[in-house]
Amino acid sequence: MLQKLSISNYALIDNLEISFDKGLNILTGETGAGKSIILGALSLILGQRAESRYFFNQQKKCVIEGAFSIKGFHLKNFFEENELDYEAETILRREITADGKSRAFVNDTPVNLTILKQLGEKLIDIHSQHATLEINDPDFQLLVVDAVSGHDDLLNDYRFKYRAYRKSVAKLQQLISENDKAKSDLDYYQFQFDELEKANLVEDEQEKLEQELYTLNNAEEIKRNLLGAYYLMQEGETSALLQLREAGHHLSSLEKFNPQIAELHERLKSSLIELKDIASEVENIEQRTHTDEARVVEINERLSLIYNLQKKHRLSTNAELRQLQDELSEKIQQALFGDQEIEKLQKQMAAEKQELEKLAAQLSANRSKAVPDIQEQVTQALAEMGMANSVLKIELSPLPAKGGDSHLGQDGFDQVRFLFSANKGHAIAEMSKVASGGELSRLMLSIKSLIARYTALPTIIFDEIDTGISGEVANKVGQIMERLAGNLQVISITHLPQIASKGQSHYFVYKDDESATTYTRIRQLDEQERVVEIAKMLSGDRPGESALQNARELLGN
Repeated sequence: MLQKLSISNYALIDNLEISFDKGLNILTGETGAGKSIILGALSLILGQRAESRYFFNQQKKCVIEGAFSIKGFHLKNFFEENELDYEAETILRREITADGKSRAFVNDTPVNLTILKQLGEKLIDIHSQHATLEINDPDFQLLVVDAVSGHDDLLNDYRFKYRAYRKSVAKLQQLISENDKAKSDLDYYQFQFDELEKANLVEDEQEKLEQELYTLNNAEEIKRNLLGAYYLMQEGETSALLQLREAGHHLSSLEKFNPQIAELHERLKSSLIELKDIASEVENIEQRTHTDEARVVEINERLSLIYNLQKKHRLSTNAELRQLQDELSEKIQQALFGDQEIEKLQKQMAAEKQELEKLAAQLSANRSKAVPDIQEQVTQALAEMGMANSVLKIELSPLPAKGGDSHLGQDGFDQVRFLFSANKGHAIAEMSKVASGGELSRLMLSIKSLIARYTALPTIIFDEIDTGISGEVANKVGQIMERLAGNLQVISITHLPQIASKGQSHYFVYKDDESATTYTRIRQLDEQERVVEIAKMLSGDRPGESALQNARELLGN
């Protein structure tokens, strides 16, 4: 349930805080006082998109925060799945800057609007006078039937398996398309594959061949310079090694005079060993370096083959050519053995479809069983609200098959249609064609109160759904809201004294014009203030004693 709502810098609200009670909470006030503004602010922490033009002060950010008691509503899995900290008292917060940037938090953990909206839908159901339009939505009608059927686990199991089945359908279509193409292109794929396989490509071959060719083309220059280096190090009359040996003799004769000279002599001897090794390696490389015209021709032919294949397939490396070869092999296998894979998937899909039809039949049986109860309970509630001659008929029918495929849908193979008549002797028809606004409001209240018995929704908000009713009917509507509040928290924005008198807590929304700026304020009324407020709703701003007495009677005082 919604325990507390804090609003800062939104529309006509600078700072406002409301603490709600369990049961039926009533909000009243003059038209334009700000009741819908409060509801609009609440919708922001339920994931609604925000616009900065609604800000009270464009220089400050807007902050909306709601504290919810969620213990007992089975939401731990949702928090775990979304990596959120579960708290029995959970805080939803929304911060919006003047430039339109928005941040949302659940228990101080940043979340995106999608998660905020998903959580909000599990906490609050807002029903306005315009929401009666959803009663004509087939998805909402099916939701009503499923709620009363009480088969959430069965329906979730079906939906999970249906999604897997639809993936199989998509995969089958892709396999068939790929198989048909592979068969038509088999000869072409085989020719390309044979050409690459015959080339026997090695991944790093190109780089090695290019380096070897470069060496062969410059063999004479390499030998000449290597011989020159070897001569300067080893063979010449003044070679480096000869001179370093002579330097070593000089240092050796001086070791007895200075220990540091002995250290330097050792380092020089190490350098001589390294230099001899370098000279030997230079000589070996020189002796291995030679011109080989036949090898040059062989390398050029091999590189030409590699370059032509890369150019033909618009690739730049042997690794890419080898990857292409693997892909061609897969396409060839697809063409040769694709029918077997398709047949295997079709058998799997047949089993999946059989299981889905079994689950769908169970869903359909549950729905058929629930329909008479829904019709009876809604009709009884409507009779209480002055619509004794109303008739609600719920039709279940199979979904039409699409393209020869199964008639299964994401919720089974049922489609639902609500038909209605508000008056005796009138034929039933779709509700949008035969029900007035006031009748639709009462019908929706009846349905919502029915759903509330079967679902664990913490809070429901009715935003002026009392349009088009008055007198005893309004009193009955209030009684139904009062009964509904025995199972969950109800917040009702109303202009009717009959409904307002049923509340356990009564909040008055008003405009404060005392300063230079108009503010929206709210305060909880005590018993005497409730009497005066309801008397005003009955007779105007200056209620007489009779109106006050009538208000006391409505309140049961």
